[in-house]
Amino acid sequence: MAEKTKDMNKNLAVAKLNNCPTSPRKMRIVADLVRGKNADQALDILRFSQKEASRKLEKLLMSAISNWQAKNKDSNVEDANLYIHEIRVDSASMLKRIRPAPQGRAHRIRKRSNHVTIVLNTKDNTQSK
Repeated sequence: MAEKTKDMNKNLAVAKLNNCPTSPRKMRIVADLVRGKNADQALDILRFSQKEASRKLEKLLMSAISNWQAKNKDSNVEDANLYIHEIRVDSASMLKRIRPAPQGRAHRIRKRSNHVTIVLNTKDNTQSK
């Protein structure tokens, strides 16, 4: 039982990006584009996207691929058939600022940030049967 879970975890690779200074709403738009896609296809989508958040997600995906490669030194990335198993965007801390408003009032500005987690997995032909 323990060896089976160890083999399953060998196929998983995780990369995290903490305190990214982009609002979670903007980051989720880009994350939804690549959720469930193959790693190569996701890299192409992120590379040609106009969004600023896609640059950060592209770098994070490259990190997750290299983490998978570090776990599986004997395997080849092209043959592994990696895909994005899970991508999660959570909100992080907010910087709160004050902007002057008319008639002596003040409006609060919330500068949001987020945490992003990518989990890669391999598509095995044996699991799909």
